[in-house]
Amino acid sequence: MSNSSSISQFLLLAFADTRELQLLHFGLFLGIYLATLLANGLIITAIACDHRLHTPMYFFLLNLSVLDLGSISTTLPKAMANSLWDNRTISYWGCVAQVFFFFFCAAAEFYLLTVMSYDRYVAICKPLHYGTLMGSRACVHMAAAAWGSGFLNALLQTASTFSLPLCQGNAVDQFFCEIPHILKLSCSGSFLRKAGLLILSCFLALVCFVLILLSYVQIFRAVLRIPSEQGRHKAFSTCLPHLAVVSLFISTGMFAYLKPPSISSPVLDLVVAFLYSVVPPAVNPLIYSMRNKELKDALRKLFEYNLL
Repeated sequence: MSNSSSISQFLLLAFADTRELQLLHFGLFLGIYLATLLANGLIITAIACDHRLHTPMYFFLLNLSVLDLGSISTTLPKAMANSLWDNRTISYWGCVAQVFFFFFCAAAEFYLLTVMSYDRYVAICKPLHYGTLMGSRACVHMAAAAWGSGFLNALLQTASTFSLPLCQGNAVDQFFCEIPHILKLSCSGSFLRKAGLLILSCFLALVCFVLILLSYVQIFRAVLRIPSEQGRHKAFSTCLPHLAVVSLFISTGMFAYLKPPSISSPVLDLVVAFLYSVVPPAVNPLIYSMRNKELKDALRKLFEYNLL
């Protein structure tokens, strides 16, 4: 293939050669996808319907759930369809759309997680100024900035990736159209030239991660001053899982997008992609709701109302 204009479709990674294993992969992905849809859908519904949850923290959580749904809906349905129908193909424009929407949701989600850590920092460390710093207008502006930054980032990354001439075939060794694997198909030999914008995006993500860490350091310092051991335990048990998922998201994502081709392998690439693209959207609802009494009460009332 001489260039990208001659490519009408890409070939995604085949999980297995036998029909039984293909159906097993389909069933596994279907279970994860449905559980993620249900959990995030319940959070969105509960927050939207309960006026007591119309606060900055839950406003950001609603945005996070929407982005999680968008992120996982961009990758898993196509992978499930390919496993079910024993197919590997995705159209050229389908691949472009997948790259754009996944990068949009992932980037916007990480910027939003940075905003959420700042919200928790203000709530715990500067409670007297919370109403001033986290007013409704400020929250809308911060959420809009996260969505807008994600959109701009995705637009630039998608345009940069698919403007490169592709002459190394059309096989994308991943279960979705991932930018590093598309860059491998490029005729350009310089990694820096091919991935310049990608490196910049990873640097911005690293800056956000540092800001998140700084917020949590201040939060933990404030928590350690809580006289009640039960209060400290509750705060740590809530904050530490948040930080663990954010760390998993940024570490695996940066490894996938910045690792040199020399250490790439199909199994490693698949595991890393699964960890940053599927695990966070699936576990975020559990982490942000399992110790949240207000959200549990809202869900309980929602179920009771529907049963009546």
